[in-house]
Amino acid sequence: MVDCCSAFGLMPLSQAKTNLLDKISLVKDSETISINKCMQRVNARSISSPINVPSHNNSAMDGYAFNGDFSQNEVIPKDHKFELIGIAMAGSPFLGELKPGQCIRIMTGAVVPDSANTVEMQENITVADSTVQLNQSLKIDNHIRKAGEDITIGQTVFEEGHLFSATDVGLLASLGVENVYVKRRPKVAVFSTGDELKSAGQSLSLGDIYESNSHVVIAMLEKMNVEVIDLGIIEDDYEKIKQAFIKADELADAVISSGGVSVGDADYTKDVLGELGHIDFWKIAIKPGKPFAFGQLPNSVFFGLPGNPVSATVTFHLLGVPALKKMMGTDFSDPMLIPAVTTDRIRKRAGRMDFQRGVANINLNGQLEVLPLAKQGSGILSSISKANCYIVLEQSHEGCNAGEKVNIQLFDHIIGR
Repeated sequence: MVDCCSAFGLMPLSQAKTNLLDKISLVKDSETISINKCMQRVNARSISSPINVPSHNNSAMDGYAFNGDFSQNEVIPKDHKFELIGIAMAGSPFLGELKPGQCIRIMTGAVVPDSANTVEMQENITVADSTVQLNQSLKIDNHIRKAGEDITIGQTVFEEGHLFSATDVGLLASLGVENVYVKRRPKVAVFSTGDELKSAGQSLSLGDIYESNSHVVIAMLEKMNVEVIDLGIIEDDYEKIKQAFIKADELADAVISSGGVSVGDADYTKDVLGELGHIDFWKIAIKPGKPFAFGQLPNSVFFGLPGNPVSATVTFHLLGVPALKKMMGTDFSDPMLIPAVTTDRIRKRAGRMDFQRGVANINLNGQLEVLPLAKQGSGILSSISKANCYIVLEQSHEGCNAGEKVNIQLFDHIIGR
């Protein structure tokens, strides 16, 4: 097994992640917001149901509700006849009393009267005037959704730390909840450094490139529903980069910079970070993304992403996203690794953990397979755009041939579709 030392002193990913997460603090402030704005927000106080769900016994289908006057263990026999005395609609319950041998017409969701002990679908019923006859035997308590069978009054529905989803919003509405108490969204400042970087719409001179790293990171941050502070592109100037970090630290809980953490003559970011704060680690044993820096400023934590687009994207996804989830106060866990068969040869040298990009699918034999994309360079952003998973190769892995098993990590909603 390749250890940290044999990987030229680079910190293994697992150690980097542990060290990083140990330094992340939960955002302490909370606020009350409408449930219509709580998507991807973190619950700050446990929520208990004020009502039963369903709030009353109701019919699971369109049909008839009967008082069969039978004990719980018996069935109503086929051809048994009942007197039809009324109707119950959703929102318009039958307010009378069913006596033994009587029934009512009932619609899906309508209140089942207390005096009714079973419901049958209309397809199994014959109706003649005010007489209803069973076409088959009928069990007691058939097709009745009991009050509170989903949620009971006082039951905890959402614990503190729960990240609200779209269906959660609907569930809150079904309980009559209007507002929720949630954690404040972390504030994240983002900027990129480099004289060669230009914004879309600007003309390119020889050696210039359009800046993309901040756009990818901001798009991922927006999926996490954090508050983004976009500080744009900063020139390769020590004082300008320093002022950008000072401003970002004043405004944000976390600062994300891209570029300037390598070893070039104009890579000032690492030096500025060392002056203003503390660098916890720099350079990790992964590919792509070796020149990743993490540390602390006076009021915030920082993530120094590499300049290459794929490296920046992968390191932020693997390290920045879990850190911000912890800061938000939501649960997070290591991603699931799934075995798959590679459809092509994979090239790799031992030394660094590799996150190659691939396309996973189920083949005609029902087997999960993965196609390694041909272009794996750290500057080829299309390799992530075309992929739906990482092919995760441990530090000691030395490549493999088509037909061999590898582990893959499917893209989540933050980086994928």
